[in-house]
Amino acid sequence: MKRSQKLIRLFGIILTLSLLVYFPGRKMAREHVNAKTATTDHPLLCTSCHLYTQKTGIISKLINADYLSPFNLTISADGKRLYVVAQEGKALLVVDDEKLKVVNKISVGNQPHSVILSKDGTMAYVSNQWSDNVSVIDLINSKVVDTLKTGNGPAGLSLSSDGHSLYVVNSYSSDISVIDLSTGAETKRLPAGNNPTGIKLSPDGKVLYVTSRRSNIVPYGEPVVSELTIINDSTKRVSEYKNMESAYMMENVAFTPTGDLGFVTLIRPKNLIPSIQVEQGWMMTHGFGIIDRKNNGRIIQLLLDEPNAYYSDPFDIVITPDGKKAFESSSGADRISVIDIDSVRALISKASPDQLNSYSDNLGASSQYIIKRIHTGANPKGLALSPDGKRLYVAETLEDKIAVINTETLETVSSIDLGGPKRITVARQGRRLFNNAGHTFQNQYCCYTCHPDMHEDGLVYNMSGKDMGRNVTNTMTLRDISETPPYKWSGTNLTVYKQDGMRFSTYLTRTETFSYKDLDALVAYILTGIQSPPNLMYNPNGELTEAQERGKAIFERSVDNYGKVIPENNRCITCHPFPHYTDKKMAYVSTLAKTDDSILFDTPHLDNIYASPPYLHDGRAVTLEEIWTKYGKDDKHGLVGDMSKNQLNDLVAYLKSLRSPEYEKRESKKYQGKNNSN
Repeated sequence: MKRSQKLIRLFGIILTLSLLVYFPGRKMAREHVNAKTATTDHPLLCTSCHLYTQKTGIISKLINADYLSPFNLTISADGKRLYVVAQEGKALLVVDDEKLKVVNKISVGNQPHSVILSKDGTMAYVSNQWSDNVSVIDLINSKVVDTLKTGNGPAGLSLSSDGHSLYVVNSYSSDISVIDLSTGAETKRLPAGNNPTGIKLSPDGKVLYVTSRRSNIVPYGEPVVSELTIINDSTKRVSEYKNMESAYMMENVAFTPTGDLGFVTLIRPKNLIPSIQVEQGWMMTHGFGIIDRKNNGRIIQLLLDEPNAYYSDPFDIVITPDGKKAFESSSGADRISVIDIDSVRALISKASPDQLNSYSDNLGASSQYIIKRIHTGANPKGLALSPDGKRLYVAETLEDKIAVINTETLETVSSIDLGGPKRITVARQGRRLFNNAGHTFQNQYCCYTCHPDMHEDGLVYNMSGKDMGRNVTNTMTLRDISETPPYKWSGTNLTVYKQDGMRFSTYLTRTETFSYKDLDALVAYILTGIQSPPNLMYNPNGELTEAQERGKAIFERSVDNYGKVIPENNRCITCHPFPHYTDKKMAYVSTLAKTDDSILFDTPHLDNIYASPPYLHDGRAVTLEEIWTKYGKDDKHGLVGDMSKNQLNDLVAYLKSLRSPEYEKRESKKYQGKNNSN
C-alpha cells in the first residue's frame, strides 16, 4: 500500500510539474513567437529561429549544402563542349554536349562571373568578381596557367577583333580594363557607366557596347537614366555614352548578325509613384532596349510584359545566327521569352517617334513580337546558342542544371544535371523565393529586383501609400543585416520575420503573405546565405593607409580640434561601434526633409558603406562627403564643423575602408586552416 501511495504521489508531482511547465511555458513561448513574427498563429517551432539560422558550426554544415549555381556559359566553336561558370562552386565546369554530362571541373577564383574562349578555342578566360582577376585556363591540359589583374569586380568579358586584347568590365569600380594578352598586362583603364556588367563586340568588329546596371544618381523626382558605354575597338577608347532614359539594370547585350541593331536587357522602374500603385500594375516593367545603329543610333524600348503578367529581372539575351529570333531570360519569372525580330523591325520601322515612346510603357505591344514563353527551372540566367543556332542552353542558377531548348520547336528537349546536391535545403528554398516574383501581384517583381546581388539598387522609392512624395526611402542593403536589427529606416520592424511577413505583403506585394513555411525559408536565407564581397578597392588586406589611419582617429575621437570634449552622443563611434558600426538604436541626426514625418532613424550599419550610394534615408547625399558638406552643417550628425578639408577627406577614406566583419571571420578561418595544415 505504501508503495502504491508513493507511486501516486510521484505521479502527482510529475503531473503538477508538467502542467506548470506546459501552460506558463507554452504561454511564454507563444508570446515570444508572436513578438518575433508579428502574428498570433505562427507555428511554435524552435527550428525556425534556432536551427535554420545557424551560420557556423556542425549544425550549419549538416542542414546546408554546397551548391554550384551555374551563372554564365559559352560553347565551343564545334558545339561539342559547353563551358559553365559555377558561381558558388567557384569553378568552370566542362560539359560534354553529346553525353550531356560534366567531364571536368576546374577551380577558379571567388565568385566567378563570365567566361569566353580564345579565337582558337584552346584557352578560356574566367572573370572572378570577388578576386579582382581573370583566370586564364589551358583547356587542353585543363588547368589555370595564369591570373590577370583587373579593376574592382570583374564581370563581362570580350576579346578585341584581332584577339590580341581582352576587355574586362569592372562592375564595382565602374570601368573597363584593357589587357594585352601577349604580356598579361593592363594597358588601359576606360571609364564606364554606373555598375557595368555586360559587354559585346559588334559583328563588324568596330565597336563594343557595355551595359550598366545602376542608374546615374539624380534627385528624387527625376526619372532614372542609365548609360550604355560605346568603345572604339581600333583606338580602344570610349567613343560615346548613350543614355537609356527611365531604365536601369541593363545586364547584357546582343547584336543582330548584320550588326544594324543592338539589344540590351533592362528594367523600367516606377519608383516615383507610390508603392500602392503595384495593385494597379506598373510598379516595375521589364523589357529590352534597341539601339538602331543605322538610324542615327536612336534608342527604342519595348516591353516583355503583357497585361496582368510580368516577366521580372531580365538577365541575358542572345540572337540566332539567322537573325530571326532573340531569346531573353527572365530570372525572376523562370521564363525565356522568344522575340520575333522581323516583327520588331516592322513595328519600329513604321512607328512615329511619339508612337515609339508610347511603346516603352505599352503592355499590349508585346503581343506583336513575342512568339512564346518557355518555362525553365529556378532562376534562369546566362544563355548560349549552339554554333548552328538550333539549340539554346540556359543556366538554371538555382536548379544546378542546364536546360537545352530546341530553337525551332521552342520546346525543352533535355536537361544537363551539373552534379549539385539533390536535396533543397531550407536556405536554398529561401533563396529561390527571394529570386522569384511569384508572390508579387501579377509577378511584377521579387526581392532581388530592388536588392540585386542581395544588395540594393541605388533608387529612392515612395513607400507611404497614397501620400505621393512623402517619406521617400533609399533602398537599404541586405548584406550583413543578420546581426543588426531593427529594420527599416524607421526601425519599426524588430525582426526579419516582421520585415518580410505582414509588412512586405501590405506595403510591397499587395498579395497574401508568405506561408509560414516559406517565410521560415526566406528568413533562413537572408540571415545565413547572404555574404558581402571583400572590400578589395579600399581595404584589400586589412591594413589601413596613412590617410585611413588618420580618419580612424577622427572617427574615434572624443575631443575636437580646439581641445573641447565632444558630447558622447555626437561622436561617430558612439552610434557606429565595431563590429558592424551600428549601436542598433534610434537617433536624431537633423536630416529630416520637409516631406518626412517627424521620426527618429535607425542607425544603419557601415559595412562596405562605399558600395551603397546614394546616402541618407532619402538618398539626398550623392557621396559620403555630402552627408556633412551639404546636409550636416549643424553638427548634429557627428561633429565635423571644426575639421579641415583634409581631415574630412581622411574621415571619408576611413569610412570607405570599412569591411564586412563576416568577411573578416571567413578570412581568419582560412588563415587558421592553412596554419593548422602546415
